Amino acid sequence: MNVPSYRDRRSATAPPRLPGRATTARRLSTAAAVAAMLLAGCGTTPKASPHSSGPDVSLAPPATRSPSSSSLAPALTTAATACTNSTKLAGWSNRRLAMLTIAVPVSETSVSGVTSEVSAGAGGVLLFGSKAPSDLGSRLTALKSHVPGHLGLLVMTDEEGGGIQRMSNLVGSLPWPAYMGAHWTPAQIQQNVTKVATKMAAAQVNMDLAPVVDVDGRNVAPSRTNPDGWRSFSGNTAVVSKAGVAYMNGLRAGGVIPVVKHFPGLGGSSYNSDFGPARTLPWATLQKVGIPPFTAAIKAGAPAIMVSNNIVPGLGTNPASLSPTVISSELRGKLGFKGLVVTDSLSAKAISAAGFSIPAAAVQALRSGADMVMFDLGGNVSSQTSSIASAITNAVGGGHLARSRLIDAAGHVLAVRHVNLCS
Repeated sequence: MNVPSYRDRRSATAPPRLPGRATTARRLSTAAAVAAMLLAGCGTTPKASPHSSGPDVSLAPPATRSPSSSSLAPALTTAATACTNSTKLAGWSNRRLAMLTIAVPVSETSVSGVTSEVSAGAGGVLLFGSKAPSDLGSRLTALKSHVPGHLGLLVMTDEEGGGIQRMSNLVGSLPWPAYMGAHWTPAQIQQNVTKVATKMAAAQVNMDLAPVVDVDGRNVAPSRTNPDGWRSFSGNTAVVSKAGVAYMNGLRAGGVIPVVKHFPGLGGSSYNSDFGPARTLPWATLQKVGIPPFTAAIKAGAPAIMVSNNIVPGLGTNPASLSPTVISSELRGKLGFKGLVVTDSLSAKAISAAGFSIPAAAVQALRSGADMVMFDLGGNVSSQTSSIASAITNAVGGGHLARSRLIDAAGHVLAVRHVNLCS
């Protein structure tokens, strides 16, 4: 609030001067304008004509004190030019916002199968398969042409290394992370990952659901009972922290967005959440063993983090992906992460075991602070996508999900692709 100047205060109390000789109409008009300004400066607001186009016209009741004329123009200029993704997204329908938070699964051999979902505004597509077609790049380019407003599309896949590679026939192969952590320096990890990422980007795949920064030293292949094993760089927290950042930087250097996973760490889990309820190590243990690699990644500029479907003992009874304590309080709050938060697949048996359908889980994930939800390929993808979008839309309409939270989530999806709606 601006305090009236000494001259303004004096003008409110000083007796008016008597006019001298007759003046011209122009001088009278000028005097009237000056009087209006002085009245505004001392807190008295003249009535405005309904047709007035002056800067003081407002539908809101006048404040006790009006701003001085010198500060009014800059304020109006700022208000008129202020544009952010959030202000633009506020004008979108709830349905369109909801679609932007969904990653739609599709076989990498038939990406055109989700053209209708992309045309409806889906924020991303998740590629499934083990051998990509040689013309994947041109197929994805055609798919991206259907994005409303040509705002870009997150095309994601799982290219971790070892047995978790979906397009190695196109981009080259990486060994299991456990091998990388034991035999490669961080510089070598980054260099080799950059080579793969460069080819991924050339094939129009711009997001990799990797690196895995879970701390797990078990020398076994991942299985129903152990989600990590060789997917982890090491059982040593320091090794995982350095290798994870190196892998992340390798992807970024090649033009691919990394998604660090699976927060807050699956090392030592009781089970694989894809097949049933699973628990992480106790929170007190994770803070010492599992969290440091995520902290290192965040400090190094991690753009996206995936949250697991495991229950975290000590942080509630819901899977982490559906827990505001895990996402909003710990990841966002205490660790200060400001990027994109993605759920692990909501098709996991751990989600249904917790009493959630996929659409209901999507709503709960967004309420908890996640920005983008995923589900598996299988069944009717079009119907499932529509059900998720409807559940989110209805939740906003019914007051169960704040519209501001949905706008925030959509904003994170655009931000990770560096989309500026105001440009």
